[in-house]
Amino acid sequence: MQIAICDDEKEIRDMLAEKIERLCPKADLSLYRSGDELLLSGDEPDILLLDIQMADKNGMETAKELRRKNKKIIIIFVTALDDFVFQAFDVGAFHYLVKPFDDGKFAEVLLSAVKQFEDRRKLEDAGRKREKLNLMITTGGEHITVNLEDIIYAEVYDRKVILHTVDADIEYYGKMKELEEKTGDEFYRTHRSYLVNFEFIKKYDAATVYLKRGQALISKQNYGEFVKSYLRYNQRRKGR
Repeated sequence: MQIAICDDEKEIRDMLAEKIERLCPKADLSLYRSGDELLLSGDEPDILLLDIQMADKNGMETAKELRRKNKKIIIIFVTALDDFVFQAFDVGAFHYLVKPFDDGKFAEVLLSAVKQFEDRRKLEDAGRKREKLNLMITTGGEHITVNLEDIIYAEVYDRKVILHTVDADIEYYGKMKELEEKTGDEFYRTHRSYLVNFEFIKKYDAATVYLKRGQALISKQNYGEFVKSYLRYNQRRKGR
């Protein structure tokens, strides 16, 4: 998480930085002396504490330019004036702190902003995870979405990839290597022709992997690596 302070008074910058370092010791903190300096840096912090009264470009103008590039920045105005409260809404400010304020109020506002950032990041991560779980393929002139969790195993035959799913067998022209990269650590390439979903493994030995709904051969050359990967998979499952 990146937090930035933009204020033309060094005393205020240092004071805010001290409070932030105490409340969020792991945050990446950046300090700027003016709106121009912040904008020219190209920096787009997750949380920005921004003064309004600054020479050259004031805080409100700075916020408007930042918003044109990034809608996600959480902006907290820190100012001695309360005249710009309604303008702050126009740039989607998270909060408007009027100096002087006590440590308790500052902590409340900052930690609330941090929570909003973390909640949003969790939603974005969940969205990326859902996207990763789906595979879009073209077969028979149709575009089909296949949930990776439904694939028992995949095999290559005559330049086609065959997906053996819980509901059906689906064939399409593709490369096993590309499918392997998409499936990640939840699957294992037991043989150049087979990609197995760990979730459907019933048992295995040095020659064969037995699946709950079929079987796929395993190359003896990579048996040791397969066992290590399968054990790591089971450890991840227990940690969920």
